[in-house]
Amino acid sequence: MNDSEDGWRDTTVDATAVDGDPEREAAVRGIERIRQSIDNIDSAVISLLAERFKCTSQVGVLKARAGFAPEDHRREDYQMERLTRIAVDAGLDPQIAQMYREFVVTEAKKRHERIARAGGDPGVLDVWA
Repeated sequence: MNDSEDGWRDTTVDATAVDGDPEREAAVRGIERIRQSIDNIDSAVISLLAERFKCTSQVGVLKARAGFAPEDHRREDYQMERLTRIAVDAGLDPQIAQMYREFVVTEAKKRHERIARAGGDPGVLDVWA
């Protein structure tokens, strides 16, 4: 086992990191199992984000055609309160919910602004839509 100056050993977790140690072997199996779950969750999250942005693009089209501004501060405040509540209930640090909201709202506003500049035409803003 190679200990580094900071006390950490190997950085790559796979069968070659086992070195015949049953405890490390069990850890590798556990890490691989959990990482498969993480990969599945990541796939679901990305798919859900794609669906979310398809919906926000539709909102952008309706806003542009009706003459509404790309921003809706009341909705943003409501979403922040709602997502904070959901995060707390789920045992997630509310700051993570705030970072998520900031990301999706910023991206949605960018899309809404592009749609408004295009006169309400979404064009090919979402290539996969």
